[in-house]
Amino acid sequence: MSRMKKIALVFLSLIIVLALVLAGAIKRIESNMEAMKTLPLERIDIASVEDGTYTGSFSSFPVSAEVRVTVEGQAIREIELVKHNHGQGGAAEVLPGHVVNAQSLDVDVISEATYSSLVILKAIEDALMLGDL
Repeated sequence: MSRMKKIALVFLSLIIVLALVLAGAIKRIESNMEAMKTLPLERIDIASVEDGTYTGSFSSFPVSAEVRVTVEGQAIREIELVKHNHGQGGAAEVLPGHVVNAQSLDVDVISEATYSSLVILKAIEDALMLGDL
């Protein structure tokens, strides 16, 4: 076999391996997105959360979020989005403000950023659950 044919064969093999890896990653992302759609958010009674600042996080490949939630006088005073690895879901970063305004996790997700919206809401839930112990 000529050297050129060997190089072409190696190159073709690498392309096939990369395609398989990419297909697996896409399948995992789609599976995670479907699972997130059915994952319920807890109903949290803000009145039962003690005053304080709580950190929460949630991750579902490829999106992750970390938040810092400040509760004072039986109300959510501030939610800081500390970290948000989101791909194309940057529009969901307005969600913490909606939660503060509603004083509830029961807010509409951001269109075209549903997955990131759900991850951010689960991170806020995580923080409030720690304050509700």
